[in-house]
Parts: sequence; structure tokens; C-alpha cells
Amino acid sequence: MEALKTPLYDEHVRLGGKIVEFAGYLLPVQYPTGVIKEHLAVRNACGLFDVSHMGEITVKGPDSVRYLNHLLTNDYTVMEDGQARYSPMCNEEGGVVDDLIVYKVKEDDYFIVVNAANKDKDYAWMKAHVIGDVAVTDISDTLAQLALQGPKAEEILRKLTPQEQIPEGYYTANFEGTVCGKKAIISRTGYTGEDGFELYVSPADAPFLWNELLKNGEEEGLIPCGLGARDTLRLEAAMPLYGHEMNDEISPRTAGLGTFVKMKKEEFIGKEALEKAGKPTSRRIGLKVTGKGIAREHQDVYVGKEKVGVTTSGTHSPYLKYPIAMAILKNEYREPGTKVEVDVRGRRVEAEVVKLPFYKR
Repeated sequence: MEALKTPLYDEHVRLGGKIVEFAGYLLPVQYPTGVIKEHLAVRNACGLFDVSHMGEITVKGPDSVRYLNHLLTNDYTVMEDGQARYSPMCNEEGGVVDDLIVYKVKEDDYFIVVNAANKDKDYAWMKAHVIGDVAVTDISDTLAQLALQGPKAEEILRKLTPQEQIPEGYYTANFEGTVCGKKAIISRTGYTGEDGFELYVSPADAPFLWNELLKNGEEEGLIPCGLGARDTLRLEAAMPLYGHEMNDEISPRTAGLGTFVKMKKEEFIGKEALEKAGKPTSRRIGLKVTGKGIAREHQDVYVGKEKVGVTTSGTHSPYLKYPIAMAILKNEYREPGTKVEVDVRGRRVEAEVVKLPFYKR
């Protein structure tokens, strides 16, 4: 299948973005500024990302809450309009189909954001597990998504949006917003560990808004950022990524997402399997690499001759200036300060267990 272009593809090319294929889309991995500068712009000022490849699905109807509580591990019984809530979505074996964010637009009307690479799989799963009177609709093609992330994000957005339209609380959204006079869902969310916004706009308006944001944010230090910085930022903030920290085999509790699994709920897909499995024997932890080398994903972790776990993501942290990794480790080796070794292409590299997240604003 030929890779798709987001509505901002021409802008990325014009700005010198290095285009790669990701989740079926052609997207910039970085601009001429480079990943490190883009990463640090988000930590210290602001960055703008094209995340139009993400999927959006609506759930509407009188049984929406019952359906969401059946489908997802988190509890959606009590929510305010405009509130967002994260959840893993499990299969019957207690593994993770995907992780996603559900917004309550209003009574019996929900807006769900799913991972790009999983959109079709998720939508099929959601349709196959409908209970009660609900309509589940994939509206991904009707929206583009821009992420404005960093400590200066609100300052920049305020130039283009009336203050009263900007959501105050983290994980809240305004579904009736405007940016530069264009209709937009303004969500105070992100995947970087910083304050910021995700703006859902019509594909036709996306290039105009992209350029207006860049122009108006110039004096605050706003620059466009690619997939490379998005990954290093989420890793520093210890945010899990599907296919790395979780997958169809890894349970949300092993992935360190137990907070979002409400076992007191009457039922949800995967609950029985999770009950049967009991407390996980391994959990997601952080590693600070102290030896020479960079740990990447899917590398074995050892204590002496014993294999005690495996890395799920790893990189050189641009902000902390040393290599970091997340790993799933046996419980007895999870204590911060525990010394381990990572097998980096046949060579043992020293590391130690640290508390997550690596970076907190």
C-alpha cells in the first residue's frame, strides 16, 4: 500500500523536513535544525508537531458509558463534559490491543483518539465488541491534528485564540474552540512531558493554522519538530508507546499502567485473565546507562549470568545528556540503584535502575 500524505506534507517538504514512512504516512523525522535542537525547544520554549496520522473515533448513543466500561480497563462512569481520560484496551487474554484517550463531548457523545499504526485494528476491534445501543464511527479523515508543546505553548496560543476558549486543566478540552477564526477542538494534552495543546482542525485549515502558529510563535522560540524529537521527549517523560512498552502479550499492569485498570468494575474485556494472572512478576522500570553505549529496544538485561528482563525503548537523552532506557524487569531487580547490564549487540553495557519518569517538568 502506498504511504499516505497528511494535509501538511507540502509544508514539511518546504521547510526541509527529512521525510520517512511512519504508520502508513509520510512524515518528517526531523528538520534541518536536528533532533536535539527540536527536543530542547520543546523543553525550554515550544515545538510544533504534525500528528495528523493519529486516528479519531466517535462513540454515540444511550449505552455509550456501558460500552466504554466494557471495552476499556479504566472507568468512564463519572466524567465532566470536556474531560479526557486515558485507558488501555485489553484483549481477552489481558494483553493490550492499544492505549487511547477518551473525551466526553457531552452526554452520550464521546471522542476517542487512537494510535496511528493501530487505527484500523482498533476500529475493527471496537466495532466487533459493541454492546447496547451505540454508534461507533471512524472520523479520522475529517480531522488533522497539530500538537503545540512546551512551556510557551499557552502564550503562543493566546495570540490566536480568546483566553476563555483555552482549557485550563490538563486532560480537558474545548470542543467549540476557534484558532485564528477557524473551528478547532482545543485539547490540553500531549505526549512530551510538557504543558501544551493538541488542536484538531479540518484538513483544509491545517496548512494555514500551521503557518500562523509558526509565525506568531517565532519570538517565543517556536520551531517545527519531527518524529525523532517526539520519541525522545516521550521517552524522557516515561510515556509508554504501543509496540514497545505494551503489546498484545504484555498486560497493562506489567507495563506499569495498573492505575488505569479498575479491577473493581463489574466487568471489562480481559478482566478475568488479569484476575487469574494475579500480581505481575515483572514491571516496567527506568534504566540510566552508566557504561559506554546506548541501549535500544528489545535488548536483554542481565544481572551476572541471569537474564532478568528486556529493554522496551532506549535513546540518548538530549535533556539529561546521558543514555536512558525503559525495560521490563523481574520484580526482585526493580529497586532503584540496582546494577544491571544491557546486552548491546553482543557487548555488556552497565546500567542502573532509576525511578520513572526520567524527566518531570
